[in-house]
Amino acid sequence: MAGLAYIIFFLPLIACPQSPFGRFHANQGLLLLILGVAGSTILSIIPIIGWILLPVLSIFVFVLGIMGLINGLNGKAKELPLIGKFRIIK
Repeated sequence: MAGLAYIIFFLPLIACPQSPFGRFHANQGLLLLILGVAGSTILSIIPIIGWILLPVLSIFVFVLGIMGLINGLNGKAKELPLIGKFRIIK
């Protein structure tokens, strides 16, 4: 279930709301979603440099999602690089 948090972040919160492991991965998935949406919005507004960096951000978010998915499916609560320290869901 934790691996699916990187596709649909709220799924572990609905399926097992008391699980700290599920909440951890739901938080990581939400952070990844926020990074992708905010970063894409900001970079698509900035001419030329933003348009060049947008594919880089997309690849970065994709790689982080794969890392989180693998960690969740392997039963590890390992934070994602750069964004993993932040807590939205406690």
